[in-house]
Amino acid sequence: MTKGAVKGKTTDGPISRYLNRRISNRITNFILEHEIPITPNQVSLTSFLIGMVSAIFYSQGHLIWGAIFLETSSIIDGVDGELARARNISSPRGGYLDTMLDRFVDICIYFGILWSFLWKGSNILPLMILSVFLAMSGDLLVTYFHGITELKLDKHPALIGIIPPLASRDVRLFILFLGTLVGFVVPTLIIIAVLSYAYVVIKFIEIMLST
Repeated sequence: MTKGAVKGKTTDGPISRYLNRRISNRITNFILEHEIPITPNQVSLTSFLIGMVSAIFYSQGHLIWGAIFLETSSIIDGVDGELARARNISSPRGGYLDTMLDRFVDICIYFGILWSFLWKGSNILPLMILSVFLAMSGDLLVTYFHGITELKLDKHPALIGIIPPLASRDVRLFILFLGTLVGFVVPTLIIIAVLSYAYVVIKFIEIMLST
Protein backbone atom coordinates (compact mmCIF):
# COMPACT_ATOMS: atom_id res chain seq x y z
CA MET A 1 0.00 0.00 0.00
CA THR A 2 1.61 3.23 -1.13
CA LYS A 3 1.45 6.34 0.94
CA GLY A 4 -1.62 8.45 0.19
CA ALA A 5 -3.60 5.51 -1.21
CA VAL A 6 -5.97 5.41 1.75
CA LYS A 7 -9.19 7.32 1.14
CA GLY A 8 -12.14 8.56 3.12
CA LYS A 9 -15.86 7.99 2.57
CA THR A 10 -18.27 9.62 0.16
CA THR A 11 -20.40 10.56 3.17
CA ASP A 12 -17.60 12.43 4.96
CA GLY A 13 -18.44 15.82 6.42
CA PRO A 14 -16.39 18.85 5.36
CA ILE A 15 -14.04 18.78 8.36
CA SER A 16 -13.23 15.10 7.80
CA ARG A 17 -12.81 15.61 4.07
CA TYR A 18 -10.59 18.67 4.14
CA LEU A 19 -8.83 18.51 7.53
CA ASN A 20 -9.06 15.32 9.61
CA ARG A 21 -8.37 12.94 6.71
CA ARG A 22 -5.12 14.75 5.96
CA ILE A 23 -3.87 13.54 9.34
CA SER A 24 -5.72 10.22 9.70
CA ASN A 25 -4.59 9.13 6.21
CA ARG A 26 -0.98 9.56 7.29
CA ILE A 27 -1.55 7.54 10.46
CA THR A 28 -3.28 4.76 8.52
CA ASN A 29 -0.57 4.67 5.86
CA PHE A 30 2.07 4.47 8.59
CA ILE A 31 0.26 1.48 10.14
CA LEU A 32 -0.01 -0.22 6.75
CA GLU A 33 3.54 0.47 5.61
CA HIS A 34 5.04 -0.79 8.87
CA GLU A 35 2.57 -3.68 9.11
CA ILE A 36 1.63 -2.73 12.66
CA PRO A 37 -0.67 -5.47 14.02
CA ILE A 38 -3.53 -3.27 15.18
CA THR A 39 -7.13 -3.96 14.21
CA PRO A 40 -9.80 -1.41 13.27
CA ASN A 41 -11.73 -2.33 16.43
CA GLN A 42 -8.66 -1.60 18.53
CA VAL A 43 -8.38 1.79 16.84
CA SER A 44 -12.07 2.44 17.62
CA LEU A 45 -11.40 1.62 21.26
CA THR A 46 -8.36 3.92 21.26
CA SER A 47 -10.44 6.78 19.89
CA PHE A 48 -13.06 6.04 22.53
CA LEU A 49 -10.54 6.13 25.38
CA ILE A 50 -9.02 9.39 24.15
CA GLY A 51 -12.53 10.84 23.98
CA MET A 52 -13.22 9.76 27.54
CA VAL A 53 -10.02 11.47 28.69
CA SER A 54 -11.33 14.60 26.99
CA ALA A 55 -14.60 14.28 28.92
CA ILE A 56 -12.67 14.02 32.19
CA PHE A 57 -10.67 17.16 31.40
CA TYR A 58 -13.86 19.04 30.51
CA SER A 59 -15.52 17.92 33.74
CA GLN A 60 -12.63 19.42 35.69
CA GLY A 61 -12.78 22.70 33.78
CA HIS A 62 -9.54 22.11 31.85
CA LEU A 63 -10.92 23.36 28.55
CA ILE A 64 -7.69 23.49 26.54
CA TRP A 65 -6.72 19.88 27.32
CA GLY A 66 -10.32 18.79 26.85
CA ALA A 67 -10.37 20.41 23.41
CA ILE A 68 -7.02 18.91 22.38
CA PHE A 69 -8.02 15.38 23.36
CA LEU A 70 -11.44 15.87 21.75
CA GLU A 71 -10.03 16.73 18.32
CA THR A 72 -7.40 13.99 18.65
CA SER A 73 -10.19 11.48 19.27
CA SER A 74 -12.08 12.80 16.24
CA ILE A 75 -9.04 12.37 14.01
CA ILE A 76 -8.25 8.87 15.28
CA ASP A 77 -11.92 8.00 14.73
CA GLY A 78 -11.24 8.15 11.00
CA VAL A 79 -8.39 5.66 11.12
CA ASP A 80 -10.45 2.57 11.97
CA GLY A 81 -12.58 2.83 8.84
CA GLU A 82 -9.60 3.65 6.64
CA LEU A 83 -7.73 0.67 8.00
CA ALA A 84 -10.71 -1.65 7.53
CA ARG A 85 -11.23 -0.54 3.93
CA ALA A 86 -7.53 -0.75 3.10
CA ARG A 87 -7.27 -4.29 4.46
CA ASN A 88 -10.67 -5.23 3.02
CA ILE A 89 -12.00 -6.28 6.42
CA SER A 90 -14.91 -3.86 6.79
CA SER A 91 -17.84 -5.39 8.61
CA PRO A 92 -21.25 -4.32 9.97
CA ARG A 93 -20.09 -5.43 13.42
CA GLY A 94 -17.10 -3.10 13.31
CA GLY A 95 -19.22 -0.20 12.09
CA TYR A 96 -21.74 -0.89 14.83
CA LEU A 97 -19.01 -0.87 17.49
CA ASP A 98 -17.56 2.38 16.20
CA THR A 99 -20.96 4.08 16.07
CA MET A 100 -21.90 3.06 19.60
CA LEU A 101 -18.54 4.10 21.06
CA ASP A 102 -18.89 7.48 19.34
CA ARG A 103 -22.27 8.01 20.99
CA PHE A 104 -20.87 7.18 24.43
CA VAL A 105 -18.04 9.68 23.90
CA ASP A 106 -20.36 12.43 22.70
CA ILE A 107 -22.72 12.05 25.66
CA CYS A 108 -19.87 11.91 28.18
CA ILE A 109 -18.32 15.05 26.67
CA TYR A 110 -21.54 16.98 27.18
CA PHE A 111 -22.04 15.60 30.68
CA GLY A 112 -18.44 16.53 31.46
CA ILE A 113 -19.12 20.11 30.43
CA LEU A 114 -22.38 20.09 32.40
CA TRP A 115 -20.57 18.83 35.50
CA SER A 116 -18.03 21.66 35.25
CA PHE A 117 -20.92 24.15 35.05
CA LEU A 118 -22.59 22.67 38.13
CA TRP A 119 -19.32 22.49 40.04
CA LYS A 120 -18.31 26.12 39.62
CA GLY A 121 -21.82 27.56 39.75
CA SER A 122 -22.91 30.75 38.04
CA ASN A 123 -25.68 33.33 37.94
CA ILE A 124 -26.42 32.11 34.40
CA LEU A 125 -26.44 28.43 35.41
CA PRO A 126 -29.93 27.81 33.91
CA LEU A 127 -28.67 29.07 30.53
CA MET A 128 -25.59 26.86 30.83
CA ILE A 129 -27.70 23.77 31.55
CA LEU A 130 -30.09 24.61 28.71
CA SER A 131 -27.20 25.06 26.27
CA VAL A 132 -25.83 21.61 27.14
CA PHE A 133 -29.27 20.02 26.73
CA LEU A 134 -29.89 21.67 23.36
CA ALA A 135 -26.42 20.82 22.02
CA MET A 136 -26.58 17.20 23.17
CA SER A 137 -30.12 16.68 21.91
CA GLY A 138 -29.17 18.26 18.58
CA ASP A 139 -26.13 16.00 18.43
CA LEU A 140 -28.22 12.88 18.98
CA LEU A 141 -30.92 14.11 16.60
CA VAL A 142 -28.45 14.41 13.73
CA THR A 143 -27.15 10.91 14.43
CA TYR A 144 -30.68 9.50 14.53
CA PHE A 145 -31.61 11.38 11.36
CA HIS A 146 -28.64 9.95 9.46
CA GLY A 147 -29.28 6.45 10.79
CA ILE A 148 -33.03 6.35 10.13
CA THR A 149 -32.58 7.81 6.64
CA GLU A 150 -30.12 5.06 5.76
CA LEU A 151 -32.42 2.44 7.25
CA LYS A 152 -35.65 3.60 5.58
CA LEU A 153 -34.31 4.98 2.29
CA ASP A 154 -31.19 2.82 2.02
CA LYS A 155 -29.05 5.88 1.38
CA HIS A 156 -27.09 8.31 3.53
CA PRO A 157 -28.54 11.85 3.61
CA ALA A 158 -25.24 13.18 2.23
CA LEU A 159 -25.97 11.29 -1.00
CA ILE A 160 -29.45 12.79 -1.41
CA GLY A 161 -29.97 16.30 -2.72
CA ILE A 162 -27.39 19.07 -2.76
CA ILE A 163 -27.11 20.11 0.89
CA PRO A 164 -23.90 18.60 2.35
CA PRO A 165 -23.67 17.10 5.88
CA LEU A 166 -22.96 20.45 7.51
CA ALA A 167 -23.76 19.18 11.02
CA SER A 168 -22.01 15.81 10.84
CA ARG A 169 -20.07 14.58 13.87
CA ASP A 170 -16.73 15.85 12.56
CA VAL A 171 -18.19 19.34 12.19
CA ARG A 172 -19.88 19.35 15.61
CA LEU A 173 -16.73 18.16 17.37
CA PHE A 174 -14.54 20.66 15.51
CA ILE A 175 -16.84 23.53 16.50
CA LEU A 176 -16.72 22.31 20.11
CA PHE A 177 -12.93 21.99 19.84
CA LEU A 178 -12.46 25.56 18.60
CA GLY A 179 -15.05 27.13 20.89
CA THR A 180 -13.85 25.53 24.09
CA LEU A 181 -10.22 26.04 23.14
CA VAL A 182 -10.79 29.79 23.36
CA GLY A 183 -13.13 29.52 26.34
CA PHE A 184 -16.47 30.38 24.68
CA VAL A 185 -18.32 27.34 25.99
CA VAL A 186 -21.96 28.44 26.16
CA PRO A 187 -21.96 30.29 22.79
CA THR A 188 -20.31 27.27 21.21
CA LEU A 189 -22.96 24.91 22.58
CA ILE A 190 -25.69 27.19 21.26
CA ILE A 191 -24.04 27.26 17.83
CA ILE A 192 -23.93 23.46 17.77
CA ALA A 193 -27.58 23.26 18.79
CA VAL A 194 -28.77 25.76 16.17
CA LEU A 195 -26.67 24.16 13.44
CA SER A 196 -27.86 20.65 14.31
CA TYR A 197 -31.57 21.44 14.45
CA ALA A 198 -31.46 23.68 11.37
CA TYR A 199 -29.58 21.05 9.38
CA VAL A 200 -32.02 18.26 10.28
CA VAL A 201 -35.09 20.35 9.43
CA ILE A 202 -33.72 21.69 6.14
CA LYS A 203 -32.21 18.38 5.03
CA PHE A 204 -35.41 16.52 5.97
CA ILE A 205 -37.45 18.86 3.77
CA GLU A 206 -34.97 18.43 0.92
CA ILE A 207 -35.13 14.63 1.19
CA MET A 208 -38.93 14.60 1.28
CA LEU A 209 -39.00 16.73 -1.87
CA SER A 210 -36.32 14.63 -3.58
CA THR A 211 -37.68 11.12 -2.94
